[in-house]
Amino acid sequence: MIKRRRRVGRDPRDVPEPGPLFGRDPDATNVPPFETADLRANLARFLETPFAVGHAAPMPVGNFRWGVYAFFDYDGEPIYVGQTNERLRSRIRRHLTNQRTDAVAMSVLDPFEVFEIEVWPMADLQNAPRTDATARRRLDALERLITAQAIENSQFKAILNEKDPPRGSVTVEAPPSLRARIVSDRVFEIRSHPDFRLARRSLILSRLAQVISERKVQGGLRRVLLTQAKRLQWLASRRYEALGGAASVSTEADEDAEG
Repeated sequence: MIKRRRRVGRDPRDVPEPGPLFGRDPDATNVPPFETADLRANLARFLETPFAVGHAAPMPVGNFRWGVYAFFDYDGEPIYVGQTNERLRSRIRRHLTNQRTDAVAMSVLDPFEVFEIEVWPMADLQNAPRTDATARRRLDALERLITAQAIENSQFKAILNEKDPPRGSVTVEAPPSLRARIVSDRVFEIRSHPDFRLARRSLILSRLAQVISERKVQGGLRRVLLTQAKRLQWLASRRYEALGGAASVSTEADEDAEG
């Protein structure tokens, strides 16, 4: 005999007793949501990727102390460039997993937008102390170079950094880099939909505008607001045109006929 499923919610007496969901009590679980756990797992995998420069033995790319990194969105658009001399692992994780950076706290950078990461480790500076002035000038020079390349490759000719790289006269060549996606196929299915991205980008834009309205800010934050508004408009326009544009808009006469 086949047992019928109970239909819950029509009768107050038909509500099931609280209990475990998939073997766990959802209120007592201490694991992060799926998307958060997925990001941490893929980010850890990327940071553990062996990376070698020249004839040196490979080591996890996240263990390089000095270097520059860039984040790219789901369209391959560069959105943020940064530098570190405390290890790539520490700096990138701080951006994407614990929201303890100004860029995330101020709604300049949305971790949900990051699809790929590229890093440029400066292997020859691995043993240089953080106070090494020459090493710092070279790091600043590399950040200037990567930032200029990101802006040049952006269709908006802008990225979401609030501040420009430090000025300087030193020039460097970009060292070998590593680029990879940090989003699984499952998360890609959720976040890549243009309507989801429009909603998320609108939310971040609203939060940033709220931050600006509540405090005295520098021009850099207003530049980020302008850039993000352009990115939102571009995505909304692309979505509108892809679904028919003006031809997809009904008239009042059409609505009256349907009624």
